[in-house]
Parts: sequence; structure tokens; C-alpha cells
Amino acid sequence: MNQTEFVNIITPFKDRVFRLAKRLLVSNEEAEDATQEVLVRLWKNKGKLEKYSSVEALAMTITKNYCLDQLKSKRATELRIVHSNYSDREPGLQKQAEDRDTWEWAEKIMNTLPEQQRLILQMRDVEQYEFEEIAKIMEMNETAVRVALSRARKALRDELTKMHNYGIKRN
Repeated sequence: MNQTEFVNIITPFKDRVFRLAKRLLVSNEEAEDATQEVLVRLWKNKGKLEKYSSVEALAMTITKNYCLDQLKSKRATELRIVHSNYSDREPGLQKQAEDRDTWEWAEKIMNTLPEQQRLILQMRDVEQYEFEEIAKIMEMNETAVRVALSRARKALRDELTKMHNYGIKRN
């Protein structure tokens, strides 16, 4: 496999690798490093890629494992992160501001979910992966994925409902 063929294989999903890494590591810089590391690992094993039914699933699994390793390392515990994904959006109509606020709260709530639920919610609702793909990546059966997704959605919905109905402020 030459470089062009490799690029053609990874281009459709490299942004998804970055977004998964960002969801886990929060920092843009750490997510970029993780994405680069995953692509390097795929390149080093380019001769074996045709053995896999889904190179994307392999890449997502490598990303998940690499990021979890990073989070466990001392380096990850020393990170100081400023998380402002959506601050660059221009304020506009009241509805746009409300939508942005709701999305920011949803992001904060998602970050409080258990790791497994957070990953599954990201892959299913943000990245639009099928349950079968998520099950492979997470090394779970599809029923367990569905249960975890249901619990994650319920927790997110409950917290957003509380916030909207009662004006509860979260830090």
C-alpha cells in the first residue's frame, strides 16, 4: 500500500478519530497528538489493514485505547485544560444563544457521565455509528451498548430538564 492509498482509506474517518480523542482528552492539543499517534500506528501496520473488515472500527478502537492510556498516565493528570469549544460562535438571535447555551450544558453534563456511557453517546448520537460498530469498538455486545446509551440519554435528558425547569445552576 502506498501513501495515496493509505490517505484514501483514512480520510473519511480521521475527523471522527479526532472528535473521539477530543471527547476523551478534552484538550485540542492532546486530541491532535492522539490523532497523529493513531495515524502513525495505522501507517506502521499498513500491510495488515486489508485483513480488517473495518479500518475505521480499528482506528476508533486504537483511539479509545490510546486516549484511555493517556488519561491514566501522569501526564494526563497534570494537564490544565480550558474547554471552550463553542465560544467562537457569533451571538445572534435569542434562539441561537439559547441553543448554544443548551449545547454547552449538554457538553458539561456529558463530561460528568461514566466513561463508557460518554463514549457510547458520542459515537452513536454525535458520530452516528451503528450499534454493531460501537459494540466492536467498545468490545461489548449490542444489548449492553443499547442499555448504556439509554442510561446516558436519560441522565442527559434529566439534567437538562432540571436546568430548564428549575433554573438549577451547575458549575
